[in-house]
Amino acid sequence: MLISQAHAAATEGAHAMAWYEDTSFLVAAAFIAFFLIFGKKLVGGINAMLDERAQKIQDQLEEATRLREEAQELLASYEKKQHEALKEAKNIVAAAKDEAERLAVEAAEQLEASLKRSEQMATDRIAQAEAQALADVKGMAVDIAMEATKRILSSEVNAAKADAMVDDAIKNLDGKLH
Repeated sequence: MLISQAHAAATEGAHAMAWYEDTSFLVAAAFIAFFLIFGKKLVGGINAMLDERAQKIQDQLEEATRLREEAQELLASYEKKQHEALKEAKNIVAAAKDEAERLAVEAAEQLEASLKRSEQMATDRIAQAEAQALADVKGMAVDIAMEATKRILSSEVNAAKADAMVDDAIKNLDGKLH
């Protein structure tokens, strides 16, 4: 019973208080007054912050778009340069192959010409050696014939016969000299 009397007295005392004496009412009134007085400034400040943030985001999006376009242009430029470099490399390889083929043909021609020169020189040397051998054989034949003639003449020819042969050779000499 004592508890119920205390509870009754507390509820009666709470209801007995006037509205302006209640702290909850005063806090709520102060909160509403604060928002009424400073609400426009607060909302304006929040809106300004949000607008500024939106503008920053918009600027960042524009910058990202611009950077993306630049990157695409650079990529296209590098792809073009790569394509040109590959094309130039193919041209260089083709030119090198052509040059190698030309040099191989030229080397073969030079080798063939060198072999022909060597063959001609060998043929000339052989011909020279044959001519020298013929000259040597003729010279030896003349020497042998002279020696044989000298022996025959000295053993079989007397002085009168020798004079007649010399006279005959002198007569025939006009026809043999050019």
